Amino acid sequence: MTDPERTSVPEPIDLAALPKDFVWGVATSAYQIEGAVAEDGRSPSIWDTFSHTPGKVAGGDHGDVACDHYHRWPEDIALMKELGAGAYRLSLAWPRIVPGGDGPVNEAGLAFYDRLVDALLEAGITPNVTLYHWDLPQVLQDRGGWPARETAEHFAAYASAAAERLGDRVHQWATLNEPLCSAWIGHLEGRMAPGLTDIKAAVQASYHLLLGHGLAAQAIRAAAPGAAVGIVNNLSTIAPASDSEADVAAAQRADGHINRWWLDPVHGRGFPADMREVYGVDLPERAGDLETIAQPLDWLGLNYYFPAVVADDPEGPYPFARQVPRPGVPRTGMDWEIDAGGIEALLMRLTEEYGPRSIYITENGSSFPDVVRPDGSVHDPERIGYLEEHLAACARAVGRGAPLAGYYAWSLLDNFEWAYGYEKRFGLVHVDYETQKRTVKSSGRRYAEIIRSHREGGARAA
Repeated sequence: MTDPERTSVPEPIDLAALPKDFVWGVATSAYQIEGAVAEDGRSPSIWDTFSHTPGKVAGGDHGDVACDHYHRWPEDIALMKELGAGAYRLSLAWPRIVPGGDGPVNEAGLAFYDRLVDALLEAGITPNVTLYHWDLPQVLQDRGGWPARETAEHFAAYASAAAERLGDRVHQWATLNEPLCSAWIGHLEGRMAPGLTDIKAAVQASYHLLLGHGLAAQAIRAAAPGAAVGIVNNLSTIAPASDSEADVAAAQRADGHINRWWLDPVHGRGFPADMREVYGVDLPERAGDLETIAQPLDWLGLNYYFPAVVADDPEGPYPFARQVPRPGVPRTGMDWEIDAGGIEALLMRLTEEYGPRSIYITENGSSFPDVVRPDGSVHDPERIGYLEEHLAACARAVGRGAPLAGYYAWSLLDNFEWAYGYEKRFGLVHVDYETQKRTVKSSGRRYAEIIRSHREGGARAA
């Protein structure tokens, strides 16, 4: 079925290029949808603190209720089933499971995820669990946060508790989601929790996040032998704004900051020497750390949203590279450039440079200003176009040899979009935040069509 409002005919998706067991999923994160921030023993996270700090989040929004998924999860699982999703990428809330950051485990918190995992499996939906999607317990932030080594150790203990409880049913685990955002945007740019602007704290946080990843990978495997463990990074293609030597060097720095700093250490290459020089901060290294960080990965998660074209900016913030908008390039409601070729390019780069066993697109999606029609429907042709273009690019990459095993659309639901509050909507399902009514958008129905077509052996999805 073709959406009557589509203004252009997209490139067909070569579904035959995708493996028969290709995973079709949807993704969310705990703080963005759960709500119930003070129920059943959950303690505050850094995002509770940040979002309740005046001026930090658009509209003064916060995640106190969000999508009320904590109470409405049966309805949300039914929506996943309606879409035909075979997998669900969710995150656990650390402050729900270990409210003190370390120490006793909260039985009520674990029991919630117990019920959720059981219901997913009963619905035929495979859970893919992320341990850390930015909601550090505030008590640990008060004791130093990610710039402190102890936080990485506490993270491993939390990972062990989660895997011991859920590992008999959850077989795919991600340690961290987008550590770049936690370290750089949270500790260097100040636009995300905990809201710091300190290069030393940011670099220390980046180091301990990756150390925490390695320690958690060990803990998961010890508690749940046979678990498939990965890490999720948000990456961008990087291009210089001109052929000038300065812009080319800026692009190299931007690539180090956005991509290599996060990819190289977990693949046994250590932290990039050129970026260590750019940051000028000594790493809190101890013997054996690099080996711990480079635990073998069973899979690699790629979150892709936009490309980056950069120019030299010697007076600007780290890494002294300024993003330059390209005239005439279509943009999402986030003002992010749309370039589906970037997802193909990144898949090929990961394949050729890092040789992962398998790759999953763990997030990919777009925000546009949705309108609920008088009949209650939500038609979003721009999001459909974005989805189709990026899936077509994924299929091209698979045809070129990328070991892409699955795709998780971001997001199942409209949700709390961090510092943007509730203004920006990425969901395949519209959420009326006043009534919590869920409405599947045209994009959700289109995604369901694509999934069904692939499962039925269709060669192309036009």
